Amino acid sequence: MIINCIDIMDGQAVQLVGGKEKVLEAGSPVDWARRFGPMGEIAVVDLDAALGQGENREQIEALCSQARCRVGGGIRSVAAAKHWLDLGATRVVLGTAAKPEVLSQLPRQRVIAALDAIDGEVVIDGWRTKTGQRIEDLMTELRPYVGGFLVTFVEREGRMGGIDLERVGELVAAADGAQLTVAGGITSAEQIAALDRMGVDAQVGMAIYTGALDWLDAFAAPMKSDRRDGLWATVVCDPYERALGLCWSDRDSLRQAIESRRGVYRSRSRGQWVKGETSGATQRLLRVDVDCDRDALRFVVEQEAPGFCHEQTESCWGPLSGLPSLADRLRSRAMAAPEGSYTKKLLDDPALLRDKLLEEAAELAEARSPADVAWEAADVIYFAWVALARAGVPLDAVNRELDRRMRLTTRRSQDPEENVA
Repeated sequence: MIINCIDIMDGQAVQLVGGKEKVLEAGSPVDWARRFGPMGEIAVVDLDAALGQGENREQIEALCSQARCRVGGGIRSVAAAKHWLDLGATRVVLGTAAKPEVLSQLPRQRVIAALDAIDGEVVIDGWRTKTGQRIEDLMTELRPYVGGFLVTFVEREGRMGGIDLERVGELVAAADGAQLTVAGGITSAEQIAALDRMGVDAQVGMAIYTGALDWLDAFAAPMKSDRRDGLWATVVCDPYERALGLCWSDRDSLRQAIESRRGVYRSRSRGQWVKGETSGATQRLLRVDVDCDRDALRFVVEQEAPGFCHEQTESCWGPLSGLPSLADRLRSRAMAAPEGSYTKKLLDDPALLRDKLLEEAAELAEARSPADVAWEAADVIYFAWVALARAGVPLDAVNRELDRRMRLTTRRSQDPEENVA
C-alpha cells in the first residue's frame, strides 16, 4: 500500500531532491494530513530535527492528534521515541539511533529502522555521513529489534526516476519477514501495485505533491476485483467497527467519498449515489481500509439517524447491540429524562451521582462470584454513563482515550503513593 509522506521544514510541508535541495514548498502540513488521513498511515518526517537545525514539534504533535502517523526525523534517544509513541504515533522511525542498545528498550512492533542509502551504502545524520555498511548487513543486525524497515534510495529521492524492483526483491529477502517500506523515485501506480504484490509498502512524496501521480490512483493501485463490472465490495462500519451494511465502490465513487468525506457508493443498478442525500441519513467518512486480499474495502463512518438501512434501522441486520448502543440509548434518554425519573434525579443532583458512583464502585470491588461481579459492574457502568451524558461526552471519546492508553509506552508507577497526584 501507499504511505503518503509529509516532510516538514520551517513548519511547512516541503520536498527535497537527494535530501539536500529544496525544490517545493507545499504549504500547511495539517492540510496535507487532512487530505491523506482517511487513506491509512502517514509518514511524518521532521527534516529540521534530522539535520540538527531545529524542530517542528508542535506541528507534528497536532498531526498525531488528527491522523495515524509514523513519526521520524531526529529521533535519537529512547526518551524521544517514547515521547512520540505516547503522543499517539502509530510507529516511530529511527535512523541514526537505530542501534540494538536503543531499539531493545522500545516496543518492537512499533519501531521502524530507517536505512537510508546511497548506492547501497547506509548514510546517517540527515544523509550526510557515510557508514561503510550495506543495507543487508544492518537488516540482519537489527531485525530482532524492529517490526519493519524503511529503505530510502537517496540517489533516487525526489528525482522521480522510478524504483528498482529487482533491488527491492533482494531487500525483501534480507528483511526476512519484517515489513519493508521503500522510498525514492516511485512515480506510478504500476510501481506501487508491483511493490504491494511483493509485500512492500511504497512511501511517496514528490510524485504526489507535483501531481505526477494521482493520489487516488496511488491508493487504489493494489485493488483488484473478480467481478465483470470491476466493483469492490465495501463493508460499512460505525466508529466501533460494527458492520452496518454492504455496499459497492469503484474508482469514481471512492474518489468522491474521500474528497467529500461522505458515504459515496456505486449502485449495481442505478450508478453512483450519496448515502442520505434524499433521506437525510447521511454519513461522515472517517477512514477507508483495504482488506488483506486487496479486493474489498471497509468504510468507517459516523452514521446519522435513523440509521444505515432503508428500513430505518441502524444496520441492515436490524438494531445494533452491545455497550455502544446501550450508551447511546442512555444518552438520548438522559437528554429527555422525564421529571421524577431516577435518571433525571441523578442528572440534576451531582452530589447524588457522586455518592452512587462511589457506592457502586465499592460494591464492585467487594464482589466475588461471577454473577455478582457482572451485576455490580453493570451498576457502575450505568452511573458512569449518566456522568458522561451529564457532561455531554459520547462513549466514543472514552473509546479513543482507552485506545490512546493502550499505545502508551510510559506506564504508571506500581507504587500507589506515587499515583496519588
